[in-house]
Amino acid sequence: MKLLSSLRPNTLVPGTLAFAAMALAPAALAQTPEQVAEAALEAAPVFDGHNDVPIQLRARLQNMIADFDFVDTTDTGAEDGSTMHTDLTRLREGKVGAQFWSVYVSPAMEEPEAVQATIEQIDVTRRLIDRYPDDLALALTADDVERAVREGRIASLMGMEGGHSIGSSLAVLRQMYAIGARYLTLTHSRNTPWADSATDDPEHGGLTDFGRQVVREMNRLGMLVDLSHVSEATMADVLDIASAPVIFSHSGARAINGHARNVPDSILRRLPENGGVVMVVGLPGYLSEDMRQWNARRQAERARLESLWQGQPDSAAAALEAWDAANPAPTATIADMADHIDHVRQVAGIDHIGIGGDYDGMPTGPQGMEDVSGYPALFVELARRGYSQADLEKIAMGNVLRAMRQAEAVAAAQADMDPIETPAS
Repeated sequence: MKLLSSLRPNTLVPGTLAFAAMALAPAALAQTPEQVAEAALEAAPVFDGHNDVPIQLRARLQNMIADFDFVDTTDTGAEDGSTMHTDLTRLREGKVGAQFWSVYVSPAMEEPEAVQATIEQIDVTRRLIDRYPDDLALALTADDVERAVREGRIASLMGMEGGHSIGSSLAVLRQMYAIGARYLTLTHSRNTPWADSATDDPEHGGLTDFGRQVVREMNRLGMLVDLSHVSEATMADVLDIASAPVIFSHSGARAINGHARNVPDSILRRLPENGGVVMVVGLPGYLSEDMRQWNARRQAERARLESLWQGQPDSAAAALEAWDAANPAPTATIADMADHIDHVRQVAGIDHIGIGGDYDGMPTGPQGMEDVSGYPALFVELARRGYSQADLEKIAMGNVLRAMRQAEAVAAAQADMDPIETPAS
């Protein structure tokens, strides 16, 4: 098995947010943006909120990873030509120091099937971590994250993407926490029986009573509540009752791109009171408004052509190909991603921004950040816009680590509380 251990340990102070290099010498005032970004990422490497390597292992390898080489995945082109965005080499190049691996399963699954598949995704993720002990370290707490970074290993955490993964059961939720899950995205693209999704027709008006119990039990456990994918009403309901900071593991600002998956200003304005963090996504369709509009036009054109060429799929496909040639897709750039960060800072403040790339869960990242190696380029762009080294350290790792530590403190304060009981179905 190949191993990589080239990253020099970073000097984080255990149990605090006092990252080394926070105090700048006078000479630092003359630093270039590249130097500011490099210093920030050396002191506080990226703590990324969302990476979909686990579902790639399921889709490409059926979770059979004995012969899988995670040092270099650049030869993993599938039948459609897609290559994985993530491997140990590129994580090092991207200055990633901590990673939430998404244990995603399709929301189309029936709940019992989804529960089993989620456990299988947790299993394959833990097996991947165990195969590379010099490079990856399972992290269950904020202290674990800091320890791994000091040791030069990539702290590896797991987040469940979609509330269907708990089968509408608080008992299952607790057992998922016991085997390592440290956040739950309350919905994916569809509603759950207890929470509305951003991309499904409203069914509950936000959270149901059981949904509120889910949030309270997550707070009691110390599991982060992830509001990516949920409706604005669900976001608001969670903020009304949450006793710990929430996260958006991979979302943008809706004022910059109007996709329903992005966070509206009404919610951004509430984050300072909650302490939550928007981990800004890298998916081009959520970054560029031009691309969102183009996607809508293409979807409408596809529907028109399928109606015109009913029963003639080859003719419809040829016509759509001609439309694509005449209407090339716009591109999203690093500057677009930085625009979302700027907006979150303007509305919520510097203490509420993180990074949640969504690599290996999308066709590509923005131009210049096509895979996980591109994070330093984003931080250079932010430094060019006037973000200080201290600002960049907060965005890279400090803010989400602080939110995680606060969630742990809330759980510790409720340690004497009994689990919430619900009747077995």
